Amino acid sequence: MTGPQRAFLFFLHAFLLTLFPFKPASSARIEAEALLRWKNSLPPSPSLNSWSLSNVRNLCRWTGIRCNTVGSVSQIDLSDASLSGTIENLDFNSFPNLTSLNLSGNSFNGSIPSGIGRLSRLVLLDLSNNVLEGSIPAEIGNLTEIQYISLYNNNLAGEIPYQIGNFRKIEYLDFGANYLKTPNWSRIPSFPLLKHLSFYQNELHLGFPGFISGCLNLTFLDLSNNHLKGHVPESLFTNLVKLEYLNITANSFEGPLSANLRKLSKLKDLRLPNNFFTGYILDSISLISDLRILELFNNSFQGKIPASLGQLRSLERLDLRMNSLNSMIPPEIGQCTNLSYLALAQNSITGSLPLSLSNLTNLDELGLSDNSLSGEFSPHFLSNWTKLTSLQIQNNSFTGELPSEIGLLTNLSYLLLYKNAFSGSIPREIGNLRNLLTLDLSTNHFSGEIPPTIGNLTNLSLLRLYSNNLTGTIPSMIGDLQSLEALDLSTNWLSGQLPESISNLVMLNTLSVFTNNLSGILPRELGRNSPSLASVSFSNNSFSGELPPGLCSGCALNQFTVNNNRFSGPLPDCFKNCMNLTRVRLEDNRFSGNISEAFGVHPNLEFLSVSRNQFTGQLTPKWGQYKQLTSLQMDHNRISGVIPAEIENLTQLHVLILDSNELTGPVPAEMGTLKQLFRLSLSNNQLNGEIPRSIGQLTSLQFLDLSRNKLTGNIPDVLENCKGLQSLSLSNNFLSGDIPSELGNLVRLQYLLDLSNNSLSRMIPPSFGKLNSLENFNLSHNNLSGRIPSALSGMISLGNFNFSYNKLSGPIPSGDRFSRGPANAFIGNSGLCGAVEGLSPCEATSSRSESQDKLPQEVDGYGILGGMKWQVVLMGYGCGAVVGIILALFLF
Repeated sequence: MTGPQRAFLFFLHAFLLTLFPFKPASSARIEAEALLRWKNSLPPSPSLNSWSLSNVRNLCRWTGIRCNTVGSVSQIDLSDASLSGTIENLDFNSFPNLTSLNLSGNSFNGSIPSGIGRLSRLVLLDLSNNVLEGSIPAEIGNLTEIQYISLYNNNLAGEIPYQIGNFRKIEYLDFGANYLKTPNWSRIPSFPLLKHLSFYQNELHLGFPGFISGCLNLTFLDLSNNHLKGHVPESLFTNLVKLEYLNITANSFEGPLSANLRKLSKLKDLRLPNNFFTGYILDSISLISDLRILELFNNSFQGKIPASLGQLRSLERLDLRMNSLNSMIPPEIGQCTNLSYLALAQNSITGSLPLSLSNLTNLDELGLSDNSLSGEFSPHFLSNWTKLTSLQIQNNSFTGELPSEIGLLTNLSYLLLYKNAFSGSIPREIGNLRNLLTLDLSTNHFSGEIPPTIGNLTNLSLLRLYSNNLTGTIPSMIGDLQSLEALDLSTNWLSGQLPESISNLVMLNTLSVFTNNLSGILPRELGRNSPSLASVSFSNNSFSGELPPGLCSGCALNQFTVNNNRFSGPLPDCFKNCMNLTRVRLEDNRFSGNISEAFGVHPNLEFLSVSRNQFTGQLTPKWGQYKQLTSLQMDHNRISGVIPAEIENLTQLHVLILDSNELTGPVPAEMGTLKQLFRLSLSNNQLNGEIPRSIGQLTSLQFLDLSRNKLTGNIPDVLENCKGLQSLSLSNNFLSGDIPSELGNLVRLQYLLDLSNNSLSRMIPPSFGKLNSLENFNLSHNNLSGRIPSALSGMISLGNFNFSYNKLSGPIPSGDRFSRGPANAFIGNSGLCGAVEGLSPCEATSSRSESQDKLPQEVDGYGILGGMKWQVVLMGYGCGAVVGIILALFLF
């Protein structure tokens, strides 16, 4: 083309442009109007103040808007603009030249419109970190120019559309943190240019997605937190050799690690935890020389920790916890001097810590808990680990003293040494750890006093020193720990009073000092400044006086145990307002007051024991509102009145102990509704009437004690339905009639069967011989007659028995168990004989007595003889007498 021709064409082009002067402006106006319509559908936001029709000529300078060379919108970037509403009113048809749409980091809701598929030139789409929901439209597959797409962290659901297979130019694909389901993987081809792929935290099931192994340029792959299962295909290790990041955490992958793992030589980050991998950790992992992060925790790896891991000099994070590793820690780990995180907890690792670990001067977190490590903790470790923020070596067998060098770890936030065998005193240098949030030295053998320097730990929120041998008083400096939420000094040998300063702990929610030698009166202001105080335990000390009136002023109490002290007086008034109470133990004190007025309505209460105090009053019907109670113990008080029928509402009750009070009236028949009851004790009261037959409905009952009352009538035979009974005491009542033979079916009776001190009559049932586990048996002080059945020789576990003061006769049962019994076990039965001190010897054994022994003790027979009805009652008669009676009747 000649110069003049070029000039002419240029002139023609310029002339034609002048013929359409409003074309670009018209296009811009359409785009501006589309943006403004969308803006007007959104909640107002200052981020879009520049969007205005009066400012349409400056469209390309609107916030988040970029244009191409001809003034058409090519980019919309409103990331992190604090916008909300939906994108459903954004008219995608109005943006034919849009190549980039970034709305990430806002609060957009609603669905992704299908119209988004009309953005045919789109290269980048980022809708991540919003609250979008619904499914991903299939039309998204029309974005054939797309290279980058992120829908990360929304509420999207439904199947991943297989149309994403049209993304032939895609390099970055992130659908993580949604609720997306498994597509038909076979319809999705491999992506030849894909470098970054994340389906993190979705609802993917089935096996490993097959298309991934063909994405040969992948450098980043995250399939973590799904439900994928089966074996990881070998093609992953042989094909994806460019991978630098591989994360398949929290799935159900299984099998041993592939030997081809070493082919992923560019890996820097390998995360395989929370799966079902088995076998051994491969030595060949050491060939992945650039590895910085290796996470294999919570699998079933076994055997040794490979010493070859020491070759990974770039390693920064090594997490092998929660496996079945059973070796010692290889000294070579000390060569990984870039390690900042080392976690070997919850394995079966043995031996002492190799001194080479002191080379890990960059350690920030060290977790070795729940193993079988032993030996002393060298001060060299502490001198070199000065960057540590977390030291967790609990639940091992470390011994010796805690070195004073612990004071060098001034960056520590967490120091957990509990459940070891450390001894000696707690070093005063522990007060240097001013950044500590948690200090737990419990369940060791520390002795001596609590160092006063502990008051320097003003950031401490949790202090546990329980189950040691600490002595002396509780230092008043503990009151300086203004951030303290939990204080547990229980099970030591601490003495003296609780310091007044503890009342200053405004954040305190747990206070436990049980099982010490503490005494005196509690600080009167205790609890008044601690509105969150929820768990309090002063049990097993020698505290005295009344409880502080503001102890429960915040009404947050849920567990309150002060048993085994010398507290007296009434409960604080605020106690009845603690609606969250679940567990209360007040037993073995001197508390007084009306039992029903001391408590309010506590709908969550599960355990209540006020035994052995001086409470009075009556059990009002309101006690039927404690529907979560599993244990109610009120014995040894002075509670009077009747047991309310509303007790039937306590259907969760397992233990009911009301003995040794002044209760009157009958045992309520409604008691039979407490089907989960396994211990019932109403003894030593003034209850009257008959034992209700509904007691037989308590089929879970194991311990029943109704002794020392004024109960009358017969022993109900339905007690045999309580087949789990291990102890039964009905003694010291006014029960009469026969002993039901059905009691012999209670074959699990082990500890006690006591029917003594009643007015029971007639024979001892031979069925008691089946109680071969029973250890204590008492039928004394009744009106029983006839023989002691020989079948009782089957009671092979008897240690104590008493048949005294009845009307029994004949020889005692054979066997050493009875013949070597004490004389007073048979006293008061004039007709008994046998080789026991105090009894007359029996007559020499004859054929008559032998045959007599074979007859039933009692037989009621009915028959027709000579056209007449006859009845013979045989009560220990011999064969001759029987024949004589029958002959006489026949002759008559």
